[in-house]
Amino acid sequence: RSMLHRNATVAATILTMAISAVGAQTPAASAVAQPETGPRVGDTASEVTLAGATKDGVTGMTVTLSKFRGQTVVVAFFPKARTNGCTAQMTNYRDQYATLFNGGRGVQVIAISTDPDTALASWAKEANFPVLFASDIKGDVGKLYGAYLEKQKVDNRLLFVVGPDGKITYTAKPFKAFVAESYAELGIAVKKTAGSK
Repeated sequence: RSMLHRNATVAATILTMAISAVGAQTPAASAVAQPETGPRVGDTASEVTLAGATKDGVTGMTVTLSKFRGQTVVVAFFPKARTNGCTAQMTNYRDQYATLFNGGRGVQVIAISTDPDTALASWAKEANFPVLFASDIKGDVGKLYGAYLEKQKVDNRLLFVVGPDGKITYTAKPFKAFVAESYAELGIAVKKTAGSK
């Protein structure tokens, strides 16, 4: 009887450990199974209506995505001007502008962060960035695209390529600023989208 009791105790212990292990894995499993944030390929891109800035200064005009209908638009969210990853990203965009974005012919890059438009304008001027910046101070547009990080109050580094018809053709969630392959993939996606007009 004591042998039977011991076996039952061991079995109960193993069962308890197994249940604990499953319980411990549940948060990780649910995190993996969570739905993709923001719009997906094939979705119509949400409108962008933000204050704009370029290397020539604050534009004084509202940046709207619909204004560029008929062109290919790269909507690139990034956390903060002058930080390492964001500087690497925008520097690569500048240095590869001709190949990645067809030198701006038929392709518009809108780089969005929660920085004020004045900060974006001065950064763009200092570094001669050729893209159009947009200031998402309250994170409203970032929220529409699943990019806004509530805790940090910044937009995450997500990227969307929007076709001439306003539909999303490519996403990078996140866009990896220090990985060369990210730029190669982006260039291919832009070419493919621009060629599909």
